[in-house]
Amino acid sequence: MSDVLLRVRDLTKRFTVRGPYRRKSEFTAVDDISFDVRLGETLAVVGESGCGKSTSARIVAKLMEPTSGTLEFDGEDITHATGARLAGYRANVQVVFQDPFSSLNPRHTVERILMAPLDYQGIAPKGGRRACTRELMERVGLNPDHAHRYPAQFSGGQAQRIGIARALAVNPKLVICDEAVSALDVSVQAQIIELLRRLQRESGFSYIFIAHDLAVVRQLAQRVAVMSKGRIVEQGPCDEVFKAPSDPYTKTLLAAIPRINPEWDRRRRAAR
Repeated sequence: MSDVLLRVRDLTKRFTVRGPYRRKSEFTAVDDISFDVRLGETLAVVGESGCGKSTSARIVAKLMEPTSGTLEFDGEDITHATGARLAGYRANVQVVFQDPFSSLNPRHTVERILMAPLDYQGIAPKGGRRACTRELMERVGLNPDHAHRYPAQFSGGQAQRIGIARALAVNPKLVICDEAVSALDVSVQAQIIELLRRLQRESGFSYIFIAHDLAVVRQLAQRVAVMSKGRIVEQGPCDEVFKAPSDPYTKTLLAAIPRINPEWDRRRRAAR
């Protein structure tokens, strides 16, 4: 399909672990999964902790090598990309991590953090570093006058906005949000979700949104893949999966979502 940005096929990741008496065994974290991410869409990957969703995201981001399977991005096989091809891929695929404070260097100012991806790619920002930093901070709703502050001087929600701005610095085609709102208060979650939706409307990039909370996923994603024990047990358009889940595990996850006023739900869908 011409509108497919990322094509993942038969992806598997096994780890060698040592047990008692130094015995070696294999643990399969991701077991033969396949999915597509289309241009401009949000694919949510959901499941309980330890199901393999974050490992899958790290493989897609090329932070980890797969044991087997293929990754195809924009029609090009990048499964074993190295050198310039890998650098080019990383410019197009950026990650927003769960804990902003652990993913931001506490010794660097916001300006240095936001310019780091450009420095890595060897890109000179148009208008200079200061102007680029101001633009990025304004896009994510931060005060540009705070560019010389350090991460510890920001709240959790503000720090996550810095992480989002850093991901946008190189104009990626795909942004992976690995539990990007799970560590935030509910009110701050809503603000970050609305920010992510607005940025996608403005720039047209795609998301892989890793989460365990289906109530959050429902606000953001067009399609969903449900993972359990390293495998994708069900995937499809969000509305179809939510209305008529076929797998017992998906039904269990949906049963855990707090019920809301149906009228609120209709208004939210109309505004999307």
